[in-house]
Amino acid sequence: MLRAIAEGLRMIGSAVATVVTLPFRLVAKLFGGASGTASRSGGRARRA
Repeated sequence: MLRAIAEGLRMIGSAVATVVTLPFRLVAKLFGGASGTASRSGGRARRA
């Protein structure tokens, strides 16, 4: 019985963790892509 409760809590915890971290992952992806393109274009501008 305790195993069933622990398994249920584990599933709920993983679902909550996914929901909480998803927005941060999206923001990191946006800023990561933006900084990557900015650094690349900035590098080109310096060389030219």
